[in-house]
Amino acid sequence: MIRVILVDDQQLMRGGLRMMMESAGDIEVIGEASDGREAIELIGQLRPDVVLMDIRTPAMDGLAATEELARTGDPAKVLVLTTFGDETYVYRALSAGAVGFLLKDTPPEDLVAAVRKAHEGQAVLDPAITQSVIAHFTDEKPHGRQAARERVEVLSPREMEVLACLGAGLSNAEIGQRLNLSETTVKSHVSRVMEKLGCANRTQAAILAHEAGLAAH
Repeated sequence: MIRVILVDDQQLMRGGLRMMMESAGDIEVIGEASDGREAIELIGQLRPDVVLMDIRTPAMDGLAATEELARTGDPAKVLVLTTFGDETYVYRALSAGAVGFLLKDTPPEDLVAAVRKAHEGQAVLDPAITQSVIAHFTDEKPHGRQAARERVEVLSPREMEVLACLGAGLSNAEIGQRLNLSETTVKSHVSRVMEKLGCANRTQAAILAHEAGLAAH
């Protein structure tokens, strides 16, 4: 079972998320929190696999909570729930170590699939908002795309292809199918890509792929 904690200041939202999760059969909601501070305490006590984290919560927001979890080295995978207009917060959450983000109106089956992917350490990037997040970042830093392209120049052509697949949120198996490689070979390529780029996880590598204009479709 995938152990999940829900963090949202609206009880109705948490109730809906709980129903979605527990209908999946392989996901167990082990706790709920109404703000980031409560979430930090609950996560420390219950040790979930995945945290569905709302960004805008009272007392301590989800962004600060995600950053604190990263500082403490907590292994829980944080999946941020957001709305349009939160691009700055989303980017900061990813930089802090969140494995991905989804819009709150994501269909139930996609949300369940995202929790499974997050549990496996895969990048979870909602396509409806990814480009908006990257555009916001590059608007703030006009040389962001050029800097990203220069950063990825250390990669070999094959590693570039793997990075593009990471940008599309593909699993190792899916990358293997697309590039006609074994999963073991893909895993080795992914590890080298993240090491060369200094990325802490697949999500940060995926974001860099988008910044550099490399994300595969």
